[in-house]
Amino acid sequence: MGKTETARRRANTEYLLDGPVGQLARTNPEVVLAGNPPILIDEWQRVPATWDAVRRAVDDGAAPGSYLLAGSASEHGAHSGAGRIISLRMRPMTLLERGVGEPTISLRALVAGDRPVLSGQSEVSLEQYAHEIVASGFPAARTLSMRGVADFLDSYTGRIVEREFEELGRLVRRPETLRRWMVAYAAATATTATFETIRDAATGGEGEKPARTTAQPYRDTLERLFVVDPVPAWVPARNPISRLTGPPKHHLADPALAASLLGANVGALLSAEPVGPAVVRDGTLLGALFESLVTLSLRVFAQLARARVSHMRTKNGDHEIDLIVERRDGRVLAIEVKLAAVPDDRDVRHLHWLADNIGSDLIDSIVVTAGRYAYRRPDGIGVVPLALLGS
Repeated sequence: MGKTETARRRANTEYLLDGPVGQLARTNPEVVLAGNPPILIDEWQRVPATWDAVRRAVDDGAAPGSYLLAGSASEHGAHSGAGRIISLRMRPMTLLERGVGEPTISLRALVAGDRPVLSGQSEVSLEQYAHEIVASGFPAARTLSMRGVADFLDSYTGRIVEREFEELGRLVRRPETLRRWMVAYAAATATTATFETIRDAATGGEGEKPARTTAQPYRDTLERLFVVDPVPAWVPARNPISRLTGPPKHHLADPALAASLLGANVGALLSAEPVGPAVVRDGTLLGALFESLVTLSLRVFAQLARARVSHMRTKNGDHEIDLIVERRDGRVLAIEVKLAAVPDDRDVRHLHWLADNIGSDLIDSIVVTAGRYAYRRPDGIGVVPLALLGS
């Protein structure tokens, strides 16, 4: 279910600010405080003053859980809400939430450092993973045909370009330029491509391209709209490693958005047909979008485990690890993502390098695959099919 439906199941009173009540709230923000709590204030970012009204109500003694603010952008009022309002990021549905596969391995158990026994057999094929990449994890898309999903995603990105930027006060003088930039960003999924590279890809390296002063606000606004969801670079808290690089790894909120922007269907992914602008990446587009699907699930599970997700890359690119799940005490679970069903020694070489460099601060290492079986290799590194991984 989406953010609004999730909140509605917990609310006794609701105000929908994308309707007539929004006009009233613009002149009297406190109107959303009346009613039997919990009170849902949906699309609150359309009237940012309601955020401050809730913050003042909390200062005046409102009980915890009295208000549920649901919004599609990270804009807030004059006050950050620190100490009063807790923010919770809701992401598209994981495979577990979609009912795909039967998890036998808990991320929380891995992060706890128990080095659990890894076992289980997945019946999810590579073709099914490709289907799930394209089918989307947005709840509204799950009941649609594949053609319906394509129309839904086209409408979603069109609405962002034509309406959402303007509603956040960002004037888009050339909508097609923004759309081309989004397509280039999608092509850079699971890479650390520079923004200059993405700008070049948006124009094929020729012709007029958006200035950096234009492209950077594109990225910032799309992140505030929860459309782009980059994975930050890992900054070790306990055992610093020299020569780590700082660029984020690019991801959209849902890999289906990337596939849609690039015009990639299941057949194109499986056949490795070239689609979209050229951006240098290791491996195929299917591999990049599979990593994005893994990243989506891991971020949701890590949130439940109160852990952070990042990626690791040295400055010269000789060592990189797809995902680092970091506990609050700084110890980490290292994760590589591979389409291969049976990872070989080359696939795990960076995991061994990390173990040599941080010792006991490395809780465990696993490779998430599109294969069938979960097990531990003789070197102790775990192999886990994505469909077997749960919270």
